[in-house]
Amino acid sequence: MTLLILPEIFIRLRDAMSMTRQTSLTILAFITLFYFLSPLAYAGAKPATVEPDLAREKRMASEVEEAILDGEVISLNANGQPFMAIDMAAEGKTRGGIIILHGRGFHPDWADAIQPLRTQLPARGWHTLSLQMPVLEKTAKYYDYVPLFPLAAPRIEAGIQYLKNQGVQKIVLLAHSCGAHMAMDWIRKKGDGMIDAYIGAGMGATDYQQKMAQPFPLDSMSVPVLDIYGEHEYPAVIRMADERKTAMDKAGNPKSRQVVVPAADHYFTDQGDALVEHVAAWLDHL
Repeated sequence: MTLLILPEIFIRLRDAMSMTRQTSLTILAFITLFYFLSPLAYAGAKPATVEPDLAREKRMASEVEEAILDGEVISLNANGQPFMAIDMAAEGKTRGGIIILHGRGFHPDWADAIQPLRTQLPARGWHTLSLQMPVLEKTAKYYDYVPLFPLAAPRIEAGIQYLKNQGVQKIVLLAHSCGAHMAMDWIRKKGDGMIDAYIGAGMGATDYQQKMAQPFPLDSMSVPVLDIYGEHEYPAVIRMADERKTAMDKAGNPKSRQVVVPAADHYFTDQGDALVEHVAAWLDHL
């Protein structure tokens, strides 16, 4: 009777081993798929080579130069590549300089948030320098821009050097939206030793189902930080607010603040004056 049962035992053992192997392969396939679709895989991968749309930058520069009323359009150089900036000196005694980085696909005189900041802060003693950041075609999304972030670094440093050459000692870096991603990428790699303060407006905005490639290095920054965003911001920016605040608290600068602008959206549409007031008030306490 034992001899009759043994073949059945062997068959069941074989089936169990087969099912275990199949289950293991299924789990392995799921883990592999999850990894390659996750932002962790994207963050760990070597970024593809992406070139900015220089022709589009040139077109925007021409349009801005024709329309600008306040400030002076100048050309700076980043690793041999010229790019546009708008320089506006402070009125009266110069308190410091503010380098302004616009959002994705825009230009340094963008009307909603950038223009109010760059044109109104000089009346409060701040020399503003609004930089043209690298851009892609209009349809490009957050993940398209991630490989472009390192190209912002030489532009930021060119702006800092320009202000230093003008005799400006205190440097504040102010970045909005995608400009904040570029600024944070630069600080993550270079630290914050070249600036005296950082202002991030609408930090953390990406696109649908596109998570941030890397976290912001707010917890490792020594300079004071202003995290400012609108009451009606994109959900991701609001959702990450507590995380950003925790990181700022961990960094430990007592002058760092998080401010919500009432009634403002991500672009501070029709709320540019309010944005300037909040930024200026914080700058007064540096």
